[in-house]
Amino acid sequence: MKTFNKKDNQIKLIDTISLEGKKTIITGAASGIGRATSLRLAEAGSELWLVDKNEKALEETKKIIEALNIKIKTYIVDLSKKENIDDLWESFDSVKPDILINNSGIYPSKGFLEVDKNFYDEVLCVNLNSVFWMCQKFIKSRGNAGGIIVNTSSIEALVPVKEDMAHYSISKSGIYTLTRNLAHDFGKKGFRINGVVPGTIITPGINQLVKKSLLKFELSLLKTGFSFKSRLPMGRFGKPDEVAKVILFLCSDLASYVHGAMIPVDGGFLSS
Repeated sequence: MKTFNKKDNQIKLIDTISLEGKKTIITGAASGIGRATSLRLAEAGSELWLVDKNEKALEETKKIIEALNIKIKTYIVDLSKKENIDDLWESFDSVKPDILINNSGIYPSKGFLEVDKNFYDEVLCVNLNSVFWMCQKFIKSRGNAGGIIVNTSSIEALVPVKEDMAHYSISKSGIYTLTRNLAHDFGKKGFRINGVVPGTIITPGINQLVKKSLLKFELSLLKTGFSFKSRLPMGRFGKPDEVAKVILFLCSDLASYVHGAMIPVDGGFLSS
């Protein structure tokens, strides 16, 4: 039950951030930003429907969250294939999720001249096409009830940071544009649609990339990382939870008048 301040008739802050009674789908929930977001939304009281293709890591996420006594469902899905997304939504039956967080993505590196069709298709299918179809399914399922969508883009949608990532930048630029278009088209129908634009966030995937570079003596990649960090006004890389807290904000009533926004979580990189 909502509590009010009798003096100014405002809902208390603790109730404004609450997601109790909500059902949230989070893709890419097995690790990194997805896992951190799952934890924060669980703290806020939302029931979680967690999606990833990494069954072992997704089960680890579930075990961590179970201590919070939150209802959790897990779905092992390869989102690169539309038919898998169709099957996922059919499994929900008549139950409608209230919030959709599209976080799933891959970050493979390959020189522009070496990219072939299969590689290119995989990156776009996972990073962009899955977001398109998930948003379409969500909006159709909610109809006039409205709902909340948060999509994860990247600073590389706006500024090239690392070499050999044109394919990735295209996919994340697509998310940026898709989010703004959906906000324009569906705001008056009760949907609130925003996105986050993370900078370099220290996730397991990034840690593996750094270790691989050290083992192979890929000095150019290490130089890119050093140059990036030296340009950061805050002087450090980000943590998954720092993105997760912004996503929680966008899902809650704290952001009740935030719509069509793409919020950088980048330590000030885009402003430098």
